[in-house]
Amino acid sequence: MAEAGNGSPTAVPLYCSYGSPVGVLCDRDAGIVVDQQAKEAASKSSLDCQLEAQTNERRYVCVDCGYRTANKNDLSRHIRKHTGEKPYKCDQCDYSATLKANLERHLLQHTGDKPYMCGECGHRTTQQSALAIHMRTHTGIKPYKCDQCDYSAAQKSNLDSHLANHSDEKPFMCEECGFRTAHRRHLSRHMRTHTAEKPYMCGECEYKTIQKCDLSRHMRTHTGENLYKCGQCDYSAAQKSTLESHLLKHTGEKSYMCGECGYRTTKKSTLTQHMRIHTGIKPHECDKCDYSAAHKSNLDRHLRAEHSDDKPFMCGECGFRAAHRRHLSGHMRSHTAEKPYKCDQCDYSAARKHHLDIHVAKHTGDKPYMCGECEYKATQKSDLSRHMRIHTSEKPYKCGQCDYSSAQKSTLESHLLKHTD
Repeated sequence: MAEAGNGSPTAVPLYCSYGSPVGVLCDRDAGIVVDQQAKEAASKSSLDCQLEAQTNERRYVCVDCGYRTANKNDLSRHIRKHTGEKPYKCDQCDYSATLKANLERHLLQHTGDKPYMCGECGHRTTQQSALAIHMRTHTGIKPYKCDQCDYSAAQKSNLDSHLANHSDEKPFMCEECGFRTAHRRHLSRHMRTHTAEKPYMCGECEYKTIQKCDLSRHMRTHTGENLYKCGQCDYSAAQKSTLESHLLKHTGEKSYMCGECGYRTTKKSTLTQHMRIHTGIKPHECDKCDYSAAHKSNLDRHLRAEHSDDKPFMCGECGFRAAHRRHLSGHMRSHTAEKPYKCDQCDYSAARKHHLDIHVAKHTGDKPYMCGECEYKATQKSDLSRHMRIHTSEKPYKCGQCDYSSAQKSTLESHLLKHTD
C-alpha cells in the first residue's frame, strides 16, 4: 500500500471487491449509493406532489355558484358561463364562443367538411360524437335516464331539459315578457322571438331560423335524407313527428274527434285545420291579392300558381313546368300511364294518391266532410268548400273583362266563352 503523505487520507485501491472495508467507498459501491439516493429523492418528490395535490384538491372555487376544481384554467372557463364572455371569435361571421373547441366546430360550417358518415342512411356530420348520437336514431338506445320517472333520452341535453319539469326553479327570466326557464340557453332562444334574430341560415335557399335543430330538419328537404324508418313497412320520413303520424296508420288509432260532424283524425293539428270547414276561418292571407285560405299549404300553392314565375322543373315531353319536383313527377305519369296507387278492394289504380282516396270512399261510403248549415256530406274537402259557397254567397272566380263573378271555376269558364264569340 502506498505511503500516506502529510495528513493525507489513506489511499484507496483502484479496484475493489464486494469485501471492501466498511467506511471505504469503491467506484462500484459509490454508484449503488448514488443511485439509491436519487430514487429516494424522486420518491420523496412524488410523495410531496401527491400530498400537495391532496392538500390543494379542488382549491379553485367559483364565488357565484360554488363550483370547485383543481385546475385554475377550468375555473376560468367556468366563470365565462356567468360573465357571458366569449373570447373566441369567428373571422368569417359574427359567431363567438366561450371555448376554443366550440369555435373549431363552428368553423366546419364554413368549410362544409363533414368527415363522419352514417353507414345506415348516409347522414354526415362534422364530429364523431355527433355521429354517435345520430346512430341512436337507428338503434333506439336512450342511455340517459331520469331518476324521478321512467323518461329516458338519447341525448343528455334532452334529459337536462326534461329534469326542469320536476323542478320549480327557473332562475332565468325574460325582461320583455316575464317568461322564465331553468336554462340560460332556453332564455337565449326565447329572446330571439322578441328580436326576430334568425342566426341559422340555409346555404341552399333563403331559409332562416331561430333554432339549429330546425335548420337540420330543413336541410333534409334539400338532401332528401329520411332518417326515421317505419319498422312495419318500408316507409321513411325526414322528421320524427311525421313517422309517428304514419305509425298510427298501422294501429288505426284516431284519438282526435270533431264535435260538429264526428270526423276523426290521428293528429290534433289536423283536427284544428278541419274545424275551419265549420267556422269558415281562413287565417292565411295573400299579401298580393284578396285571396285567403284555411290552410297555409293552399296559400303556398296559390302564390306559386298566381304570383310566381319560378318553375324550375320542366317536362321534356311537353314543356310543362312545375315549381316542385314532386309535381313534375306526378305530371310525368300522364305520359307514362303509370298508376302506382292501387285499390285493395277492386282493380282500380290511380296516378295520384288523392284520386285513390276519393275512390276508396266509394267502397266505404265514408263522407267525413259535413256542412254545418244543412245535411250535405262529401267525400272530399274541395266538394264541401264548393258547397259552402251556396250558404256564404262567396264568388271567388272573377271575370277579367266585366264585373261577372261565380262560385265555381267551371261556371266562370262557361261565361268567358261569351267574350270570345
